[in-house]
Amino acid sequence: MLNIKNTEKLTNSQIRQIAPSVFTENAAAGTSEKYTHIPTHRVVNDMELLGWDVIDAKEIKARRNVGFQKHLLVFRNSEIMINGNDGDTVYPQILLTNSHDGKNAFTFTAGLFRMVCENGLVISTQEFENVKIRHMGYDFTELQKTINSMVEKLPLTVESMNKFKQTELDQEQVLEFAKRALEVRFNDIENMDFDLDELITPTRPEDKGNDLWSVFNVVQEKLVHGMFNYKYGTKVRKARKIKNFRQDMDLNSKLYSLANEFVYQEA
Repeated sequence: MLNIKNTEKLTNSQIRQIAPSVFTENAAAGTSEKYTHIPTHRVVNDMELLGWDVIDAKEIKARRNVGFQKHLLVFRNSEIMINGNDGDTVYPQILLTNSHDGKNAFTFTAGLFRMVCENGLVISTQEFENVKIRHMGYDFTELQKTINSMVEKLPLTVESMNKFKQTELDQEQVLEFAKRALEVRFNDIENMDFDLDELITPTRPEDKGNDLWSVFNVVQEKLVHGMFNYKYGTKVRKARKIKNFRQDMDLNSKLYSLANEFVYQEA
């Protein structure tokens, strides 16, 4: 999952222990002759030269093509941060996904890491679409241009956060956001019974309030961590924590898009 508590740079040894596929030197058997293999650790070294260090790594569990499966690296630049007026510090992040089976290009996605609740979220707006770099023809200059382009858009992140903070929701809108957020995570919500009050109740004083930023962070944290119960039929169940990074990225991205809809409602 993307809720990254570590703030320190991971060493190559630590990355290798968590996601050994990052260091795979050869492409998987059966890849096209046109496929150019670029090991992910080469990008890690290049990102370090640009000031971005790996602070988290993941790889999917694979039964086949072990060592070539899809993996995720989260980069943070310690010199780049967003300090809110209320003391809420957020670090921009760059998420990189790749695999060595010939099915994926290097894909870079913008993200945010909130220090207050130690939550990560993926930015999903028209301005922050995924950026892909093909393995064929990969070089440091192209990577530098890609990262610089993403950094240049960071002021849009501040603007987005401010819009969330400035958007006040009434109680009906808060409950609507919570219900629609549940629909993002669960496919069969019609057969499930939720206590929406439990989902929107803050777990810390910093998140109290009906502004969209506070409501979003409360709901997002609970959905990702499974911090709520629901009834399915006659049985009461505890929601599971999301552990698959692909599901986590997808959920975060859709929740961010949902929050933006509520900004536009108020505009």
